[in-house]
Amino acid sequence: RVVILFTIVAGYFVNLPFRRFFARKRKRKPISEKLRNYCKRLLLFTPYINSGILIIGYLVLHGYMFYFLRTGKGFEDLVSRDLFLQFFYVSLVAYLLIILFVFFWQKHRVHIVYLEHVFDEKELYSRLKYLRKGRISRRLWISSGMTTLLPLVIVIVYIILALTPIRSLGTLTEEQKNTLMGPYHAMMNTGDEALEQMFYVNAVDNILMFVGISMGVIVALIYIVFFVRWTTAGILSPVRELLYNMRWTGEGHVNNYTVVRTNDEIGELSEGYNNMTNRLMEYIDRISGMNEAYVRFVPRQFLQFLGKDSFTDIKLGDQVQKEMSILFCDIRSFTDLSEEMTPKENFDFINHYLGIMEPVIRKNNGFIDKYIGDSIMALFGESVDDAIQAAVDMRRKIIKFNEERRTMKKKEINIGIGIHTGNLMLGIVGSEGRMEGTVISDSVNLASRLEGLTKIYGASIIISEDALIKLKNPVKFQYRFLDIAKVKGKRESVYIFEVLDGDENNNRKLKWETRELFGKAVDHYRNQKFEEAAKGFGEILQKNPGDTVSRLYFERCHQTLGKGIPKDWAGVDIHENQ
Repeated sequence: RVVILFTIVAGYFVNLPFRRFFARKRKRKPISEKLRNYCKRLLLFTPYINSGILIIGYLVLHGYMFYFLRTGKGFEDLVSRDLFLQFFYVSLVAYLLIILFVFFWQKHRVHIVYLEHVFDEKELYSRLKYLRKGRISRRLWISSGMTTLLPLVIVIVYIILALTPIRSLGTLTEEQKNTLMGPYHAMMNTGDEALEQMFYVNAVDNILMFVGISMGVIVALIYIVFFVRWTTAGILSPVRELLYNMRWTGEGHVNNYTVVRTNDEIGELSEGYNNMTNRLMEYIDRISGMNEAYVRFVPRQFLQFLGKDSFTDIKLGDQVQKEMSILFCDIRSFTDLSEEMTPKENFDFINHYLGIMEPVIRKNNGFIDKYIGDSIMALFGESVDDAIQAAVDMRRKIIKFNEERRTMKKKEINIGIGIHTGNLMLGIVGSEGRMEGTVISDSVNLASRLEGLTKIYGASIIISEDALIKLKNPVKFQYRFLDIAKVKGKRESVYIFEVLDGDENNNRKLKWETRELFGKAVDHYRNQKFEEAAKGFGEILQKNPGDTVSRLYFERCHQTLGKGIPKDWAGVDIHENQ
């Protein structure tokens, strides 16, 4: 009783932390670090610990029984001692079977059920190095031995226990000898000494022997059911899990791993699979990083317009014709500003400035085709409304940017933006050794020229007539007719318009309030009524001295009145340098 109580109490206290751990995990309650570390440290050794507790009880109990057998105390006669001896042998074998059963049952549960709930992903990623390296063949040999040899041992033990030496009967009569030996008695010529060395099975021992053989068969069936199941589960479960993960990986999901449950060939295979998926992940991350880096140099929209899924699909000469809106933006008088800064300060300033502008363009469904020093060339494929809204937002960003520079007592900057909408060729140019995505079109050149005109007219945003016509929602923006201009590289004159939304609030408000007066003055100017035009522009300048366009027209009127109207005057302002 004491031994049984010891094994129960010891087993309870050793396994209590595991019961608490899994109970809290099932209920999704927090688990202390101390409890988690205890379970991690001892989980893999619980089969040995629990079996060890049983072995201690086994040794103590049978040592105590052996002591009684040796001393002979407590036995009334030899019969009771022989019965106790038989019980001793049966107990030895039965207890051994229980210990082996508990060990292998616990080991199966630990590796198949408990392992992944105690250890984290990193720890289950590879084989547990501090465990002895195993082999599947060894597991099969153990399983075969447990299902055949051990039940056979039971049968042999019971057969041995059923044997009684003939010498224990004393002197035998001929009739008794004939009963024991049957017809074989006549064949024995060695006398009684040979007969005394032999054994016989009495009626009671005969029953015991049949009971033992039956028990051996039953144990064999039990062990076959459990050990075959454990062995196949220990092999098939990891293999099925590995096959499932391999299929999952084959479908493109490489961010998974298989639990390495054993230290045998299957564990080695699982570890190899995990290493493979890890390298695939690293490779994919590297490729993804490269793709992200490529996107910084070649916008993803460029690929979409070319109908390509990946940068690897791009070939020299790929091209597509498309109507797009082109936006050019440039910092005015940047050369003077850069002379006041060191090369590093120039780079830092440009990167800071471009870092403010790029998100605005991206937010409005555009992408930057290239940077040209401090200039930006952006493309908008959906609508010109996006391009103009981006320009307005860029101007507002510059206003806030200048407020920050004022607080730091730094020189403010100004930008001019030109926008045109037209057909262009978008494609890949260069050579096999060096390729680049670009756009080629007269529309691109015109957008660049319009940006240059912002310096002459003092306008923040200038758009072409084609851009204005393509607006989906013209009432969204405030704009006014600016001029008819002829720029370098263009045979035909271009109607240009000023978008007012990008100006500072006060200047925009005054321009909008004087738009009708400005329109009449421009009409007078186009109809060669320069006195009326000059009067109108002068009236505008009295209300808004910051209207640089009106001032330009006002000076033109007085210059024409002073020199006379040229014979070839058509109201077109020629800008060969822009």
